[in-house]
Order: sequence, then structure tokens, then C-alpha cells
Amino acid sequence: MRMKKVFLVFIAFAVVTPLAAQDHDEANYDEAKVPAYTLPDVLKTGTNKQVSNKGVWEKSRRGEILTLFENNVYGQMPKAYDRISYAVTHEEAAAMNGRARLKQVVISVFKGDSSVKINLVLFVPASVKKPVPVFLLINNRGRENTDPTRAAKSEFWPAEMAIDSGYAIAAFHVSDLAPDDKTQFVNGVLRLYPEQLLMANGMRAIGAWAWGASRVMDYFEKDRDIDAKKVVVVGHSRGGKASLWAAAEDTRFAMCVSNCSGNTGAALARRQFGERIRRINTTFPHWFTDNYKKFNDREDSLPVDQHMLISLIAPRPVYATNATKDLWADPKGTYLSLKNAEKVYALYGLSSRLSPDPPPVEKPLLEPPLGYHIREGEHNLTAYDWTQFIIFANHYFTSRK
Repeated sequence: MRMKKVFLVFIAFAVVTPLAAQDHDEANYDEAKVPAYTLPDVLKTGTNKQVSNKGVWEKSRRGEILTLFENNVYGQMPKAYDRISYAVTHEEAAAMNGRARLKQVVISVFKGDSSVKINLVLFVPASVKKPVPVFLLINNRGRENTDPTRAAKSEFWPAEMAIDSGYAIAAFHVSDLAPDDKTQFVNGVLRLYPEQLLMANGMRAIGAWAWGASRVMDYFEKDRDIDAKKVVVVGHSRGGKASLWAAAEDTRFAMCVSNCSGNTGAALARRQFGERIRRINTTFPHWFTDNYKKFNDREDSLPVDQHMLISLIAPRPVYATNATKDLWADPKGTYLSLKNAEKVYALYGLSSRLSPDPPPVEKPLLEPPLGYHIREGEHNLTAYDWTQFIIFANHYFTSRK
């Protein structure tokens, strides 16, 4: 489809949740202190065979890496459930002063005697009569950031910008799947899969959020307003970790955006720059598998690193970001993850447009399959970020018409 021009809109700033819970005093922000490291070879199998084409990658190495991440980092991704249903609980034909149609949808998933409900907010351009691409945000901030009434507007989810650019935009909140709390996280999708809590490689909160994104994808495949082959899964910070895992596990997502996702997101663990595995496992013990805690202060022993997670998404595009005041998320390590995933995209005949070194501040690299920017500012998701996401998506989707 032909995309409209990207419009910037004046919107209120999102409330930024302070990172007080994360003690940065122990962080390494000195490049001179980054240890020498060797990344696992993404194209060498566990039996030491070199992968030279996409057929071998898809039949052998990709599944091997996915299993390593499941067992050691994010946990199993349960596939079975008894039933799923969709109910549109509210519609508004002339939302945003007539520019969009609003749908509020409850996605209910049932297994045994338990169920979970995902509350989806969806705006679709009113002027477009055929299925449209959609940005899906995994919302890890307050629900007011995705206000369906638009009484409150936030840079974190600039729905008007997406609509004016020809895209639908949707969001669900992480608490529907797993409340972001080390004791309460079990009160969500894990009620459907309690056995996961007994497994050292069982799903925890990040996995639950990614699982929820896939259930929203199930709904998109039923909604005639949405082009389900053009769904962009987006996440910020912990949501950006989940967006990467969702896209790795579910190949139906056409594109992944990971904003300021840092450790166990897009940044390389072996650099030990900013947040490290011990810190994230200590502060957020409910995010990842019990097995992941074995690698506290032992990053070099981890059988994977985050360039391999990005590689699992190939040949689909990935866009990652950082901010100048967010060294905790390791901007250079994020860029190096993308660079080290290039060889997998090359198996599909896709040439990365990434420069040898990270680009200057606010000089985004916007050509698929791999894109990146670092902007001025702090750990947040902003209108500047969304503008680049839309441009990147435009490049990709218009090239595939």
C-alpha cells in the first residue's frame, strides 16, 4: 500500500518512571573496562558444523539457538490452550475527530478451569477501506499512555501520528499477562500453565508478555481491517525485551522494534557494560528462567548472546534504538548485536545498510533489514523514536508491494 507522509503531532510528554529500583552505582560505563570477549558463532552448530545457506539455518541452527534461549534465558513458550475468543466491547466510528475508528477488544484464552483476558486498544485509519499494517505496542508503562478516549495523549504511544501515517495502532498492557511484580507475576497467563513455575526453564514474565503478543496476532488474523502479514511488534525497555522474544518465537510478526531494551534485550551481554545479568536477575527475578541465574557474573559461559536473538528474527526487519543518557542499556552493545546478526540476513540475500561504526546522535539508519538510531535524551519512548519506526516500516512495506 502507498503510505502517507509522516506527520509530527504536538502531544503531552509521557510520565517517565524513574529507574530508582535499578542501582546504577555498580555499572560499568567505561569502554576501557569492557573485557575481551568472544561471541558464540551464530553460524556454527553445536556439532561445530558451519552453516552456509538459509536451508541449513532454518532446518538446523535456528531451532538449536531458539532452544538455547528457551532453556537458559526466556523460558518455554507454551503453545496449547483449549479455546480462544474475541469480543469487541466498544466501537467508535469517528474517533480522533473522525480520523480513526476505535475498537476495544477482549481476547479471552481458556485452558482447563483457568482463563486470561487481554484488553486490546486498536485504532484504524477511517479513510482506508482495505486492510492496513499495524503497530502493536507491548505497554509496560501506565495504561493512561494508551488512553482509548484520547483525553490523555502520550509520546509513548502517539496514536494520532500512526493514523495520520496510514497505519493502525494497537496496544495491550503487560499486567494482563503477568503483573510486573516478583510475587504477583503468577496472576496472569501462568495460571493457565502452572507447571512452568516448577521448571528451571519455565516461562516467566517476559515470556508471558511475548505469549500475549502472539494471542493478539491470533486476533489480527481475524480482523478484516488489519493486514496480518504487516504487523510490527514494538516494545520499550522491558517491553523491548519482550518484543524481540515475541518476534523470535512467532514468525508471523513482520517486523520487530526494540526501543532502549538493554540487557537481555538487544545489547550484548558479554560486554558487561551498564546493566549486567546479575543485576537484572536480582532486581527482576521474575522476568527470566531460574536457569538464567546460573550466569550471574558468568556472561562468558552463556551459550548464546543477543546478536543470536536478533538473528532468529531474520529475514524479517529489526529496528533497535538507544538514548544518549541511557548508558545502562549499552548503546554500543546494542549496535554490535545488530552488526553481528548481519551474516544471518546475508543467508537470505539481504544486505545490511548498517555502517561499520555506530551512527552519530540523531542520524538514524533507516534502510531495512536492520535499522538503528541513538537520540538525545533519557530512557524513554518518544515521538522522535516513533517517527523513525514509521519511516523504517514505510521503506520495508512499500518495497514488498
